[in-house]
Amino acid sequence: MCRVLLVHHSGFYAWLRLRLSNKAKDDRRLTGLIKQAWLESGCVYGYRKIHDDLRSIGETCSPNRVWRLARLAGIKAQVGYRRRPGSYGGSPTIVAPNQLQQQFDTAQPDQTWVTDITYIKTHEGFLYLAVVIDLYSRRVVGWSMQSRMHMDLVLSALLMAVWRRKPKSKVIIHSDQGSQFTSHEWQKFLQTHNLEASMSRRGNCHDNAVAESFFQLLKRERIRRRTYRDRTQARQDVFDYIEFFYNPKRKHGNNGMLSPVEFEQQQN
Repeated sequence: MCRVLLVHHSGFYAWLRLRLSNKAKDDRRLTGLIKQAWLESGCVYGYRKIHDDLRSIGETCSPNRVWRLARLAGIKAQVGYRRRPGSYGGSPTIVAPNQLQQQFDTAQPDQTWVTDITYIKTHEGFLYLAVVIDLYSRRVVGWSMQSRMHMDLVLSALLMAVWRRKPKSKVIIHSDQGSQFTSHEWQKFLQTHNLEASMSRRGNCHDNAVAESFFQLLKRERIRRRTYRDRTQARQDVFDYIEFFYNPKRKHGNNGMLSPVEFEQQQN
C-alpha cells in the first residue's frame, strides 16, 4: 500500500496514530444522532426535520451543518411522487359551493374537514383508501380501506371521524366532485350528522391540496418503499403509518414542527 501511495512506512503508520480533532470527533457524534433521528422517522426525514429533532434534545448545531453531515452519510428525505391520473365519469348529481377557496387554516378543531380517495397497488389488486383530515391540526380523524370504491368507503371514513371527534357544532366537509361525494347518499349522511358540504372546482386538485399532500406523504414515505403481497398486508401497513407515525409523531410545518396529536394537546 505504501508503495502505491508513494508514502514512507514510518509516515504512514504515524498518520494512522494521529488522533481525531475535537471537531472531527463532534462531527462523528453528531452524525450518529442524525442517523438515529432519520431511522426513527422511518428513513423519511430530510435535514430540516432532523435538525428540529436535534434541537429538541438540546443540540445547538446549525441546519447547514446537519445538511452537510447528512449528505456525507448518504441521508436524504424521501421525495417525489406523481399521482395516477384519473377521470371523473358522468355528470355530478349535487354540487356544493367551494367554501374554502384554498384557505386551509382554521382557528379551532372540527371546524373544517377535508376528504379524498386514493388507491394502493398490491399483487392481489387495488386497495382503496378514503381519509378525513381536520384542517386545524392536519390530523387524520377518519379513514377507511376497501377493495372497491363504493359509497361505503367514504361513508365509513366519515362515520369514524364523527364517532371519534363528536363535533358540537356544524362542520364543513370539503371534497372534490367525485361521484361518491355528489351522490344523494352522501348528502343525506351530511344532513343527518350536522355536516355541511363544500366542493372543489371540477378537475382542480389545488382546491383540496391538504388531502393531496397527505396522500403524497403516505406514498413516498411508506407505500412506494414497499411491495405488498395482498390487500391485508397493505391495510396493516397503512394503518400503522396513520395511527403510529403520521398522527402521533410526524412533524408538520403547519403545526410549528409538531405532530398533529402534539399540536392538539398543546392547544388544550
